[in-house]
Amino acid sequence: MVSVINTVDTSHEDMIHDAQMDYYGTRLATCSSDRTVKIFDVRNGGQILVADLRGHEGPVWQVAWAHPMYGNILASCSYDRKVIVWKEENGSWDKMYEYTGHESSVNSVCWGPYDFGLILACGSSDGAISLLTFTGEQQWDVKKISNAHTIGCNAVSWAPAVVPGSLVDQPSGQKPNYVKRFVSGGCDNLVKLWKEEDGQWKEDQKLEAHSDWVRDVGWAPSIGLPTSTIASCSQDGRVFIWTCEDPTGNTWTPKLLHKFVDVVWHVSWSITGNILAVSGGDNKVTLWKESMDGQWACISDVSKGQGAVSSITDTQQSEQ
Repeated sequence: MVSVINTVDTSHEDMIHDAQMDYYGTRLATCSSDRTVKIFDVRNGGQILVADLRGHEGPVWQVAWAHPMYGNILASCSYDRKVIVWKEENGSWDKMYEYTGHESSVNSVCWGPYDFGLILACGSSDGAISLLTFTGEQQWDVKKISNAHTIGCNAVSWAPAVVPGSLVDQPSGQKPNYVKRFVSGGCDNLVKLWKEEDGQWKEDQKLEAHSDWVRDVGWAPSIGLPTSTIASCSQDGRVFIWTCEDPTGNTWTPKLLHKFVDVVWHVSWSITGNILAVSGGDNKVTLWKESMDGQWACISDVSKGQGAVSSITDTQQSEQ
């Protein structure tokens, strides 16, 4: 069961669009239509505002923490067409990099696995996806996938660095096989998989099941097992779980998790990749888990704001 253990009064002056904990769960970054990004220290149930980052000129849609091995680094993206990478040095936060290569709102940012260095995927309403790679000495390399999604890209999510099954099949002492891959969702109702080959990004797969804009995608963390899993959610109220057990990565099978009564905005995997959190226009967060026979069941249902948790039987009755 889930219950609300802490609430944070952010003092944002407008709607909050995203909130992300850092790797250690001690800091919370929030972003809002008030054009600011705020960082809070949330240790021991308390909350201390440690930074109020101002640099965007429009609503800030999403924030993403880089892996701590690269320091305290946070990326933010906005309606103002900009991506800003912020870095903390000696207790103060400053801009490390500002990217202005998109022609429309930047809707999603996601850092790649730490194994690849600092690499950030950015999805925009101009239909393009940018890959920003830190090359050292304050330099960034930019690669752009134009027309990734017609009418716009809403979400990006990286695949685990290790190729599925490589931990199982690998002879001991040999390094596992790393491949750069990520998934995106767009206004063309498509989920697309992308793969880097010889330094160039290519479309690897096109997954079709949604009948309206894909709002979010999440590639499940993996522990090197043979199966790859992706969750996608859409304006059509549906959440699909896509699985691929084929080592070549070519055959993806969709399974409908649930048809909700309203738009589904976000999907988010637990660290171990076996629980999926889903939030949508019904103002609820539901948690889903796969049973031994491959069926997905709702294990928790929380109304946002109240901290109230209803039991699963209540949920099922209200849906019948």
